[in-house]
Amino acid sequence: MALESQRVRLRPTMLSDLDFVITVETDSRNLPFITPWERTQHEGAVRFPDFRHFIVESGPEFAATGFVILQGCRNPQRSVECKRIVLQDKGQGLGRACVRLLKEMAFRDLHAHRFWLDLKSLNTRAQALYASEGFIEEGRLRESVRVTIDGADGYDSLIVMSMLDREYQARVALGLEGR
Repeated sequence: MALESQRVRLRPTMLSDLDFVITVETDSRNLPFITPWERTQHEGAVRFPDFRHFIVESGPEFAATGFVILQGCRNPQRSVECKRIVLQDKGQGLGRACVRLLKEMAFRDLHAHRFWLDLKSLNTRAQALYASEGFIEEGRLRESVRVTIDGADGYDSLIVMSMLDREYQARVALGLEGR
């Protein structure tokens, strides 16, 4: 099942897409912000029903431009995690379009009570996007991930952000959740 807006389409990832996924994930522009997975982890996310792994397509021809992963889709606490959003093209509004589609999927289709994510504190651009989309910072896991950038080795903190179903419904009522 594909989900689409005027800007992007999310279609289920196939095993034949994993070379593209690995290429986008290991791109030097994305590496500072994520911890890459092994191919077998992506294979598991494609196959296991607790995950939703999608290819992000955009443009007039809907060309592949990235991927997204949801985890906890069968969580009995109804807490769904936005595990990863990785895009090749930056600064074109595709991230915002993806976040809106994922919120809709989490709350409408998966009946989530809580939709959450974590991100590295150095990813200030993503922090601003999530905050503008209604996510609330819950806390920080101080120096919890090792980061190597341009030969420098250190640690970064993870920021946990979430949105609850009633917060999402309030945004829908205010007209803030359009595609």
